[in-house]
Amino acid sequence: MAIPEKNLHAPKTSDKAEKQPFNLMTVPAIKKFMQSRWYPGIFQWIVIVVFSYIVFELVAGTANPSKNFGTTMTWVLWWPIIPILFIALGRFWCAICPFGKLSDIVRKLVGGNRPMPKFLRKYGIWLIDLFFIMITYSDHVWGIVESPRGSGYLLLVLVTMVVATSVFYERRTFCKTLCFLGGLAGNYSRAGSLELRGTADICKSCKSQSCFKGSEKAEGCPMFQYVRTMDSSAECNVCGNCIKNCPNDSIRLSFRKPTKELWFIKNPRLEHAALAAVIMGIVFVQNITMLEIWGEILEKIGSITGTDSYVINFTIAYVISMALPILLLLGTAKLASRMGMADTVKRNFIRFGYAIIPLDLAGHLGHNLFHVITEGKAIWYNSIAVFGVETYPGSLALLPTSSVQLLQFAIIAVGFFGSMFTVYKMGNKSGFKSMLPIYGLMLLLAVINIYLFSLPMSHRV
Repeated sequence: MAIPEKNLHAPKTSDKAEKQPFNLMTVPAIKKFMQSRWYPGIFQWIVIVVFSYIVFELVAGTANPSKNFGTTMTWVLWWPIIPILFIALGRFWCAICPFGKLSDIVRKLVGGNRPMPKFLRKYGIWLIDLFFIMITYSDHVWGIVESPRGSGYLLLVLVTMVVATSVFYERRTFCKTLCFLGGLAGNYSRAGSLELRGTADICKSCKSQSCFKGSEKAEGCPMFQYVRTMDSSAECNVCGNCIKNCPNDSIRLSFRKPTKELWFIKNPRLEHAALAAVIMGIVFVQNITMLEIWGEILEKIGSITGTDSYVINFTIAYVISMALPILLLLGTAKLASRMGMADTVKRNFIRFGYAIIPLDLAGHLGHNLFHVITEGKAIWYNSIAVFGVETYPGSLALLPTSSVQLLQFAIIAVGFFGSMFTVYKMGNKSGFKSMLPIYGLMLLLAVINIYLFSLPMSHRV
C-alpha cells in the first residue's frame, strides 16, 4: 500500500545540486565487460554448477549437517555473506542467482511469456514477506538447517516454483513476486552502497525505451523497471541488460553513501516498513533460540499454554518476537504524532519503518557472524572432503567467542549509527522534540540486540 508523496520527503536544494558520484561506466574495461555477453553469464554458469552440486550433496550426501558440503556452503558460507553482498553490491546476487538463470533458460525454451497476473503484481511483496516468515518458521519447527535433506528438498521446491512460473509468465515473475529472498534483498539494497540509474537529461528525450522493452542485444529489464523513472535499488538486479540495450549511454553505475536512499524515500510502502520491523523480530528469535535461557522461556510459555508441545510454544514465541517491533514502531509513531510531528500515525509508521533497515542489517550480520566465525573451518574441511581428503578437526572456530562478541557489538554500533542518521535525515524538518520517540526506538532496538549478543550462545546444529 503506497502513501501519497509529500514535500516533507523531497530532497533539499543542496541535495539536488550535489555533485554526482563517480560513474563506473566511464571506466572502459568495466563498460566493455558489462556490455559483453560475459556479464553476468560467466558468474551465472559458475554459480549454477556449484548450486547443482550443493543440491546433490544435500539430497544424496551424508545426513550429518556438520560434515555435509551442501549444508556448510549454504548455511555457514552463503547465508552469512549474502547481507554483505547486498550492502556492497546491491542485488548483484540476484543477477547471478541460479534460480534467475534457470528462469531465463526455461522461458527461452518453453516459456509462454504471459503477462504477470494482476494478483501477483498487487500482492507479490506481501507473498514474499509471508514466504520469508514461513521458511524461517519451518526451520525451527522442522529443522531445515539441521537437516541436509530438508535443505535440499526446500531448494528443489523453489526450483519447481521457478520452473512453473517461467513456463507461463514473462520475465522473472518468480524473482519479483515469489522469491523469499526478494523482500530481504530489496530492503537491504536500499541501504546498500551501489546504485544504477539513468541520466535524466538523456533519458527524458529517449524514444526507444529499450531498457524496458529490450533489443537484439538483450531482453528487457527482467524486474520490469524503467531506468528513466527508477529511483530505488530495491528491484534492480544489476544484471546489465539496460546497459547493453541503452543506445545513448545513459546508464550510470555508482557507489554512494550507505543508507542514503533511505533518507528520501519518495513512495514509502506499508509492506516494506512492516517487513523491516518483522525482520528485527526474526533476528531476535533466531538469537533467543541459541541462548541457554531458551529452554526456560519455553517452560514459562508451556506453563501458560498447559502443553509441552514445542511447535505450539515456539509458535507463540515466534509471533511475539515478530509482533514486538511492530507494536513498538506503532506506539512510537503515535507518540511522535502526539508530541507535535505533523504527519499521521500511519505515515510515521511507514516512513520511519525504513529507518530500522540499517539495524536489521546489523542484527542479521551479527547473528550470522557467530556461525561463520565459530564454524568457519568447516568450509575448508568439507570442501577438501569433496576431493577425498578426510580430516578430523577439533574446534571449527576461527576466533574465540569473546572476539566474536566484540565484533557483534561493533556491527550493532554501526547499524545503530546508520538508523539514527537515517532518522535524522528523514525528520530534518520536524522538531527535535517530536523526533525523540523515534530516536528512542532505535536506541531500544540496539540495546536489545547488544543484550542478546552479550549472552552465551550455542549452536543448534
